[in-house]
Amino acid sequence: MKIAIASGKGGTGKTTVATNLVRMAAQRGYQAAYIDCDVEAPNGHLFLRPEITQREVVRVPVPAVDEKRCDHCGECARFCQYHALLCLPEQTLLFPELCHGCGGCRLLCPKDAIQETTRDIGYCQSGRADQADFISGCLNIGEAKSPPLIRAVKSRMPTTGMAFIDSPPGTSCPVVESLRDCNFVVLVTEPTPFGLHDLGLAFDMVRLLDIPCGVVINRASDNDRETLAWCETRQLPILASLPDDRKAAEAYSRGKLIADAVSGFAQPFAELLDTLLSLPQVACHTVSGERP
Repeated sequence: MKIAIASGKGGTGKTTVATNLVRMAAQRGYQAAYIDCDVEAPNGHLFLRPEITQREVVRVPVPAVDEKRCDHCGECARFCQYHALLCLPEQTLLFPELCHGCGGCRLLCPKDAIQETTRDIGYCQSGRADQADFISGCLNIGEAKSPPLIRAVKSRMPTTGMAFIDSPPGTSCPVVESLRDCNFVVLVTEPTPFGLHDLGLAFDMVRLLDIPCGVVINRASDNDRETLAWCETRQLPILASLPDDRKAAEAYSRGKLIADAVSGFAQPFAELLDTLLSLPQVACHTVSGERP
């Protein structure tokens, strides 16, 4: 089962929810995995502190132009919708950061002057964090596109058990890629005007993807009434409310899991996990094959 943790904006507490959920699920005996798809700023390792056992460079295909064979006809540049190729009278320029690796330029070249090579865009790493699997990716600095690396991270997910996917913030292509094929989406928000506005954007995105979802209100306070009313009018279930507590912020700043470090936080995460497990989309078993 793939459960994505998403939000319309950064800083709402996605990683807090994802890391605490995976630790609690693993402690209960479920086969659980944490998948950090926020490859531009991965930080789940700061809290789960995994033992990394494998690291792999991720490469994407890009064209290589043989200038000896190229007659600079411009067919490749006219075909490329991402302007990764520029054909000049005496030279064909390639901008690899813009290339999407479709291979169309190679197929269209009348002189067979384009071959396929690869370039590094980042790396994936995997290991164990106590009883849970840990998989994350890190995009190279300056890279413009993260979806290929997100796909590489997700391809390394275990094929059984529960996978908690820590997605990037927002509603852009990297988020859509991380949510693809998920069974359920947990939308994390905060009771502020910005939080509610961006929750609306995230909800619209998830609805277009046709994935069931629910809301976790982080740093909940007496200002939640507008958020609660907004969710009620859209029949969007509130899965949990995590209280606004300075001790939680202090534990977070030290890289601690708040369910372990702060009294009173284990219960809302336990109830959130129970709620997720009760959903028909998220039927799951323990490592031994039994439901606890």
